[in-house]
This record gives sequence, C-alpha cells and structure tokens, in this order.
Amino acid sequence: MIALYDPVEYRQMAKHFSQDPRVITFLYRSWALWALGYPEAAMASAAQALDAARETGLAGLLMQTMSMTSGIHSICGNYATAKAQSDEVIALAEEKGSIFWKAAGMLGRANVLANTGRASEAVAISTSVIGAYRSTGARLFLPPCLSYWARACAELGQFDEAWSFIDEAITMVETTKEKVCEADVHRIAGEIALMSPERDAAKAEACFERALAVARRQEAKSWELRAAMSMAQLWRDQGKRDKAQELLAPVYSWFTEGFDTVDLKQAKALLDELAR
Repeated sequence: MIALYDPVEYRQMAKHFSQDPRVITFLYRSWALWALGYPEAAMASAAQALDAARETGLAGLLMQTMSMTSGIHSICGNYATAKAQSDEVIALAEEKGSIFWKAAGMLGRANVLANTGRASEAVAISTSVIGAYRSTGARLFLPPCLSYWARACAELGQFDEAWSFIDEAITMVETTKEKVCEADVHRIAGEIALMSPERDAAKAEACFERALAVARRQEAKSWELRAAMSMAQLWRDQGKRDKAQELLAPVYSWFTEGFDTVDLKQAKALLDELAR
C-alpha cells in the first residue's frame, strides 16, 4: 500500500472522504507491529502516521490518527505522550463540534488514568463519556477500554461493576469479532479474579491459559508476554518458581527491541526475581 500510494491522486480523494490511505496504513501497521512484538517499530509507524495526517490538514483524519497513536503510546507506557495526544483530540473535537471524537479522546484519557494508578478518575470519566460514545453507534476499541475500566473498578473494590465491564468486553469480542485485544481481555479477567475478595486462583489460571492460547494463535508476542507475566506471577505466589521461569524466559528472550517499554522492563524484573 505504501509503495503504491500516489499523493497527487489520493490526497484529492482524502479531501472528499477525510481518509488518506497512507495515513491509515501507517496507523494499522503500528498496531499490528506492536501486537507482533515490535514496540519500537510500532511507535515509529505511529509517528509516520501522525506526521502524514498533519500534512493533510484534515481535522477529521488528524483526530482519528491522534486517537489511535495515543493508544499505541499508552500501551507502550509513554503515558505523558498518550495524554497529550488525547488532550489534543479533545480540544480539536470541541472546536469542530465532533461528539464522536471528543468522546474518543476522553476514553483515551480515561485509559491513561486507568493504567497509571488513578482508578477513581478513570472510572468517573468513563462513566460520564461512555453514553456519548455509544450514542454515535460506535463500538470500535470498546473491548480494551471496558477491560481497563474493569480493572480500575476492581482496584476500587467495585467488583460487581468490574465483572460487568469485563463480561461485556468478552461478549463484544465474540459478537463484533474485534480480536486485536482479545488476549488481554482474558488476561485482565484473570487479574480481577485474583483481586476479588474470594481470590479465585483456579479461575485466574484458566483466564491466563486462554489469554496465552489466543496470543499464540495470533502470533501476538506482546500479548503473549503480558499473559506469561500474569501466569508467572501467579505460579511464583504458589511456590512454582521454576515453572514460572520456564514459561516467561523463552517469551522474553524472543524480543529483539523495545526493551525500554514498560512490559519488557517488568518482564525482565520478574525474571531477575525468579532467578534469585
């Protein structure tokens, strides 16, 4: 697609449809690269998408691009950049009167809060914005958002709400076939099972097994690493340190870049702990 792109032809089309094939290709390539286990390449592709979107001068395309690149930075742990881009989406959406993109920007902000220990703020924003987002008919990217809010609710001790969110996320994955975050939805369900007052380790292990199976089937190394970390932590707590190390070590050793991202740093720290 990138090789075939003709700026003269397609830039004119972009003015009519607010979609530029080159920008969209960079965007979805960035998500694919991250899932496949190349976070640095993913961020580079996201940067290309954002630069190309700014060049078009199209507000709709720019809001879409920043919304998705904010997600890439969030998932890589670049929370300041993710927040800045979500804030820019919100400001531009307010200027243009776009209900959809304002809601999308707010959901991006909520996800950053959920992933940086500010659970109550994340839940408050998501509760107030989700209705506006749904009112547009949109469902894209709701499964990961719902799972992040589920974990935030669990951190606040709101387990009825947590299970409601995670169950909806799992159902949406199956009904809409939006599979890009399927593995992580199941992993987070397992984390919630461990956080619950009754601490259901058997349920958690089953969720982590499902997450690992999905990630391996998709050849999604980044999701596999997350699932392997969750399972390794559970087995460590059960005294199965060797088993935990045997699971996590080969997944971590597969990676060739992205060692400054949050997931890889956490995986390295866990392996060092298991080796002691």
